[in-house]
Amino acid sequence: MDTKITVTIDGQEVSADPGQTILEAARSQGIYIPTLCHYSKTTNVGACRVCVVEVENARSYVASCCAPVTPGMVIRTNTPAIRAAQKMIIELLWSSGDHNCLTCEQNGACELQDLVYWLQIDKPRFPIEHHGYEMDNSNTMITRDLNKCILCGRCIRACNEIQVNEVLDFANRGSYAKVGPAFDADYIDSSCVFCGECAQVCPTGAITFKQAKFAGRPWELSKTRTTCAYCGVGCQIDLYTKDNKIVKVMGNRQYGPPNEGSLCVKGRFGMDFISHPDRISKPLIRHQKGEAFKEAAWDEAYAFIAQRLAAVKKEYGPDSIAGLSSARCTNEENYVFQKFLRGGIGTNNIDHCARL
Repeated sequence: MDTKITVTIDGQEVSADPGQTILEAARSQGIYIPTLCHYSKTTNVGACRVCVVEVENARSYVASCCAPVTPGMVIRTNTPAIRAAQKMIIELLWSSGDHNCLTCEQNGACELQDLVYWLQIDKPRFPIEHHGYEMDNSNTMITRDLNKCILCGRCIRACNEIQVNEVLDFANRGSYAKVGPAFDADYIDSSCVFCGECAQVCPTGAITFKQAKFAGRPWELSKTRTTCAYCGVGCQIDLYTKDNKIVKVMGNRQYGPPNEGSLCVKGRFGMDFISHPDRISKPLIRHQKGEAFKEAAWDEAYAFIAQRLAAVKKEYGPDSIAGLSSARCTNEENYVFQKFLRGGIGTNNIDHCARL
């Protein structure tokens, strides 16, 4: 039985599934409807109203991210009246915050900036005013600037519905409304676990990664998809690099499982060890106790390891040797390591750093 619903969007007949929103039906056909508060896999709230469309016989404009399609619905997304309404909304958002793109870390990757340009707005018709909130720089990972917040609620829903940490929510009412932890606390004094999901979903520069500040503009960064090596989950991540250094880490939402774009604090903020000056990049050998470590070639190091392991095994037996593997290695490397201990050395004394 065919359960598809037929609707008309901008004169084009579109087949949609029952329960689909107007926005989802339009996007499935490549019809662009702008959004700001909408974020997939979270509740549709219709907070920003940027996605409004005209629906025939409706009393007012309809928020397409919330309204489900119904049979025979006639929808118009790009009429002059709709564009005028969207311009008004964007101008109000622009004028109610400190959206200085010259110094904003999100310049070039800001959804509000993109919509200002797409709607061809030279400047807002309203005076630009903001509350003058102090920046939250209380921690080493996330910077929060509420003067750039547009109250879209994406960070709240990502925190509560995706990560289920339930740290963020709205406080106050009207023009005094703001987003933050309970009792208006700074991040460092809240129950935040610093997963960074709020910074990833923020459409403006209200929540940004502190280590990425002044490290490179979005168009200067190279994106590389890879797998997080901190544990065995295999989370898919995007590394943003410049000059062979990691600027920031984002969860990859495109490839879905296993993490669906979400990351823990280690996966998002714990990659500084890669370029840390204290990281050992060459083998070090100390031949006698109390002697200083000296750099060695790889072949020399392998020969030294084999000689010492063979000597210990011969004198004390294979169970006198134990191995500790690393979560930062691949599954294949850890398999080879345990195979070497069990098959080569003859011991089951092997453990993994994630258990300690």
